[in-house]
Amino acid sequence: MAKMSGNEIRKSFINYFKERGHTVVPSASLVPGGDSTLLFTNAGMVQFKDVFLGKDKRPYKRAVDSQKCMRVAGKHNDLDDVGRDDWHHTFFEMLGNWSFGDYYKKEAIEWAWDLITNVWKIDKDRLWVTVFKDEKGEIPTDSDAAKYWSMQPGLLKERILYFGRKENFWEMAETGPCGPCSEIHIDRGEDACDKKGVKNHHCHVNGDCTRFLELWNIVFIQYNRLNEKELEPLPETHVDTGMGFERIVSVLQGVDSNYKTDLLEGLIKRIQEITGMSDDQVSQNFTPYRVIADHSRTAAFLIADGVIPGNTGRNYVCRMIIRRASRFAEKIGLRTPFLADIAQVVIENYGEAYPELVKNQETIRNLITREEIRFRKTLDEGLTYLDEIMDNLKANKKNTISGEDAFDLYATHGLPLEITKDIAEENQLLVDDKGFHLAMEQHRLASGAGKSFGSMDEDVDIYRDVLENLVTSQKISPDGVVYDPYNKLNIKTRVLGLIQNGIQVERANPDHEIEVILPETGFYVESGGQVSDAGSIRAVDGNFEIEITETRKPAAGVIIHVGRVIKGIPWTGADVNAVVDIQRRMDIMRNHTATHLLHAELRKVLGSHARQAGSLVAPDRLRFDFTHPEALTAIQLDEIETGVNKAILENHPLRFQLKTLSEAIADGAMALFGEKYADTVRTIAIGNGETISYELCGGTHVESTGDIGTFFITSEGSIASGIRRIEAITGRAAYQELHQREKILKKASLQLNVPVTDLIEKIKTFQDEIERLRKENQRIKQNLAKDAFEKKIKQPHFIKDIPVVSEIIEEGNNAVLLSMVDLFKNKYKSGIAVVGSPNNDNPIIVAYVSEDLVACGIHAGELVKHIAGFVGGSGGGRPNLAQAGGKNAENLPEAMQSAFDFISKKLH
Repeated sequence: MAKMSGNEIRKSFINYFKERGHTVVPSASLVPGGDSTLLFTNAGMVQFKDVFLGKDKRPYKRAVDSQKCMRVAGKHNDLDDVGRDDWHHTFFEMLGNWSFGDYYKKEAIEWAWDLITNVWKIDKDRLWVTVFKDEKGEIPTDSDAAKYWSMQPGLLKERILYFGRKENFWEMAETGPCGPCSEIHIDRGEDACDKKGVKNHHCHVNGDCTRFLELWNIVFIQYNRLNEKELEPLPETHVDTGMGFERIVSVLQGVDSNYKTDLLEGLIKRIQEITGMSDDQVSQNFTPYRVIADHSRTAAFLIADGVIPGNTGRNYVCRMIIRRASRFAEKIGLRTPFLADIAQVVIENYGEAYPELVKNQETIRNLITREEIRFRKTLDEGLTYLDEIMDNLKANKKNTISGEDAFDLYATHGLPLEITKDIAEENQLLVDDKGFHLAMEQHRLASGAGKSFGSMDEDVDIYRDVLENLVTSQKISPDGVVYDPYNKLNIKTRVLGLIQNGIQVERANPDHEIEVILPETGFYVESGGQVSDAGSIRAVDGNFEIEITETRKPAAGVIIHVGRVIKGIPWTGADVNAVVDIQRRMDIMRNHTATHLLHAELRKVLGSHARQAGSLVAPDRLRFDFTHPEALTAIQLDEIETGVNKAILENHPLRFQLKTLSEAIADGAMALFGEKYADTVRTIAIGNGETISYELCGGTHVESTGDIGTFFITSEGSIASGIRRIEAITGRAAYQELHQREKILKKASLQLNVPVTDLIEKIKTFQDEIERLRKENQRIKQNLAKDAFEKKIKQPHFIKDIPVVSEIIEEGNNAVLLSMVDLFKNKYKSGIAVVGSPNNDNPIIVAYVSEDLVACGIHAGELVKHIAGFVGGSGGGRPNLAQAGGKNAENLPEAMQSAFDFISKKLH
């Protein structure tokens, strides 16, 4: 069999399961949609998590995919191993086939063995399998899996091994879905062992050497863990298969390193072309080559999924990855930006399977190069500072760089913690990680909250039970509540269930919080940044009313309406009218359509790198976060606001269509940063002729842009490094703002007695007059201060026949105080003058010492520093003239008086 390429292997896996009735599901984004427990998608099953938790349903029972994954932060972090061996990566792919309550152990095992041995032709004599057997004897042995493995042709029974909980039992969290797993391992031969010569070492499956390699892991999800001791069978069993793509490619291509597969070898070759090194030199420096190849691939995929270099969270990881690659590049003589060229190889290799790379290639190249340039500007200085820290540690026989120093290296010199740790390790030193994160405070790396998959929401069981009862009694279809927020805003229906304090009830009392389940609803459930609808549920006979404040989807097929009883006693079975607040809904729709226009205009004005990074669509305003490295200018903001209003006035129609996710992406629809999409998606195109916006969106929108009315930007600012935020208003809120502005203008016009059109000119006239008066007032104050000071210097305080003046000038700035010093110098060839001013509660002080007295040991800098101590400040300067500042003006009289004691002690 001819050696297959990586792309061919991926396709063969997907096609194998497609032929067996599996739906091909596209990879989810590296940014987990709607999952705050994860920094990145770190396993193949992440996009199916809600299915296993019972919060989501899919239109298929079987699925196959290749999932993009990252393990570079939090619990699953492979970063420290990347580059130091042939198998670890920050980015990798997981091939997976899935069964949701459909086929189970028999088919999963047969297909895995068939694909590996008959399609991919891996020698059966090299394969071993593992099955679960509980070392504690509390969970049943997976004898079914063992039975089905024993039926596979060519697999000897002695190669079916049993392992315990650590190796062969999978759990989502401390509670929730779990089950035994089976693995296929390959024996790579004695030469693959990295422990040869180690006394008493014995190669075996799940051992501590590299001879045996796990290829395939099949999880059989059959239990629900209630607590540490109790498991109960699930009503449906599932299959979760995961296989490391890079690993299987290395086996099928017959190489001893993932970096020698065609997935990464092309990147290594391109780096070698740039360095001009020989093959032997590459081999001797393989760690930098591996790091650069791995990190370039990761950066390309991150940026394609909307993550840009920054200071916190995912953005920090992206920045760190690029900078770490750049730092390792220096080890092989590369000091000018080049990583974009390596990323281009990634785009060419992976573009067919992941078209988002091709679509965003310009942004990928630009952002990587920009980050390299920024890092290069600070790298030398940072490394010099780090060398000083390490030299001091070694001189003092210490071995740990403090968290404060590590953070300063990052905040001041741009060295991420991971780079500092790399260099420290090379010098046999440690870094205080904990201290770094404490010092980082608001800028620290977000590592993801809680467990990788989170805990099982206990409420899910309540709502699933309610749904099951409703389905059993045929009050609702097996698919659950009919959800149509686009067409059914006022429907006549009936109450199917009432839930209060987590318990299903038949009746609800007045003025109580209540959750209502209806067979159908037109209330929008909060999603994609759009808030949920509000409204009311009223009895048809008028006997009760519930004010609805939000809607939620706590479990697959269940939608609840959350509200308060404001009239009567609601009861299960009552006929009701469920009415969405139309005016509020219209306000939300205007703002939501405006976000699409804003997104399109941002990309038009700023460039294609400006992509959505979060949003809020509420009735009173819209908030839009987007990727952009710097503040917008007033001209840019005006151009964006004008462009959106132009699109509104052109009254473009909106076109809504349902498509498969892959079709929509292929058609050019924009998938938004961090959003979670179903397999069938709703697309929204805006434009009459030319399409000005085309996005995936399940939100509610106006029928044409003219319905928005007016669009005003109210603010623009930074929320994180590389992330900007615009807030804006439309419709009624925009009219109210416009009306309020008009009222203010008219009032100003009346008060200034000029037409509105002349207000700017009139205000400028006032400003000029105020500035003239301010200068005149300052001149008068300075003259008064000068006259008062001249009187003071005629009668100075003498210390040992030396004239000394220490005076407070009430209305003074630096220029005034210095002019007072000049008056003193003109009056006395030898002497000391100290002048201070409260300066709006930020006291300033100037001290002068003549040259002959400087020679006697009186230093103006020391004098002013002594005085400043009384006002909570400090200062310094030349021996004959110095200045200081402080923050406690109330202590200024005492401070100025202290000058005499200081001078007297010095002269004595």
